[in-house]
Amino acid sequence: MTSAPQPGQRLLRSLVRTKPVEQSIADTEEPEHALRRSLSALDLTVFGVGVIIGTGIFVLTGTAAKNHAGPAVALSFAAAGVVCALAALCYAELASTVPVAGSAYTFAFSTIGELPAWIIGWDLVLELALGAAVVAVGWSGYVQSLLESAGVTLPHAISGASTGGWSFNLPATLLVAVLTAVILAGMHLSAEVTRVIVGIKVLVVLIVIVAGLFFVKADNYSPFIPRRRPWRKSGGATPLIEALFGYTPTDFGVMGIFTAAAVVFFAFIGFDVVATAAEETRNPQRDVPRGILGSLVICTALYMAVALVVTGMEKYTELSDDAPLSDAFKAVGQHAFADMINVGAVAGLTSVTMILLLGQSRVFFAMSRDGLLPRTFSTVHPRFGTPTKAIVMLGAVVAVLAGLIPLEELSELVNIGTLFAFIVVSIGVVVLRRTRPDLPRAFRCPWVPVLPVLSVLASLWLMVNLPVATWWRFLVWMVIGVVVYAFYGRSHSRMGDPGRARTGTSGPG
Repeated sequence: MTSAPQPGQRLLRSLVRTKPVEQSIADTEEPEHALRRSLSALDLTVFGVGVIIGTGIFVLTGTAAKNHAGPAVALSFAAAGVVCALAALCYAELASTVPVAGSAYTFAFSTIGELPAWIIGWDLVLELALGAAVVAVGWSGYVQSLLESAGVTLPHAISGASTGGWSFNLPATLLVAVLTAVILAGMHLSAEVTRVIVGIKVLVVLIVIVAGLFFVKADNYSPFIPRRRPWRKSGGATPLIEALFGYTPTDFGVMGIFTAAAVVFFAFIGFDVVATAAEETRNPQRDVPRGILGSLVICTALYMAVALVVTGMEKYTELSDDAPLSDAFKAVGQHAFADMINVGAVAGLTSVTMILLLGQSRVFFAMSRDGLLPRTFSTVHPRFGTPTKAIVMLGAVVAVLAGLIPLEELSELVNIGTLFAFIVVSIGVVVLRRTRPDLPRAFRCPWVPVLPVLSVLASLWLMVNLPVATWWRFLVWMVIGVVVYAFYGRSHSRMGDPGRARTGTSGPG
């Protein structure tokens, strides 16, 4: 006769209890909490391209080339793409095995346990909501630049200017409000709008590549990998790897390529959002892996091509930090192309903001359906088929953030949140292979466990190259998340009442 578990043992079991894959799939069939399946592999690929190609291709190319890698920045994009590809293969397997909304949160709940799932869900709030606000602020800057070219200048009070006193960023707030309305109207409309916007920005990128080839000078590629030099701190920021181990990253040289990779990694953020739409995909086992991997391959190729063109058009030491692509065309007298690039940037950032908002609402929806957040946010509108309460609440929060927050340093918080999600998903693949080898897997990540381990190590390497201050902010956010779980999530979790979880009745809240 076995003795009853002690209170400490019960607590530990509750923190690491996993949600069976079968139960996760069954939850998607609850009438009031079921999303409509309307997406194809093409839709998911468009979503992936739409969220990946944004400010990175229009801004980070010049910054990374000028300050860290020179013309070899093309290799930096390749290195960052490889890190993402390692994680993407892990995402693809889990998304095909657990085709449920929530992405890394859902995967963690099925593999590692409830508390780790909550932590990664809380982390995704940081990545997606804050990322949407950051991108909306960048969008506002491009729009105001275009308006100024047309002779229109917004009043300081509503421009979001970081100097000259307090200012509210009205354009960024309005963008979030409009896109929230589009997402509310349903996934079909969101997909249609995304196709149009992505078509515009991909066309602009291709025009930039083809037109720029006519102005490339071979001398600008020499030296392709500039001589190594000591790393210049930005704003006095110290990376964690230097604080812990005394290792200081270097600019230029071979290691400068990897220093730049940590910078341009922000340009790849978002492909994991494709996994949040698994529950709304007609054939998720087949189409989600295609969408994730297809969009990543397309964007990596475009990034490398743009990097080679822009560093061939203008010497890397002379590239602009703020608008390297458009300024490179201005330097060769092609102002019409420069204006076209700004239009492409506006289109690009519009789709990024919308897809981040969409992904965030699905993660929030999944956490709410499990009871870790109030269940009212997982109710689906009978007409639109969307979690309207979650979308409205999150849209309002992001709109306020976009109106008030400064752009500096926030991208690094988004980076660390994304890399942490990569690590959890990579570990999840190995765990689920061992605990549930019987599950059908339409896509299998190759070379398990070697490839997931490489994914973890590569993500950790980029994380430790981020500033110490970023790590402190991240840890503070995680502590807040654990407190919220302790006082609400744990006691309201549907996993705490197996009978209720099986019947699908609503939990508290």
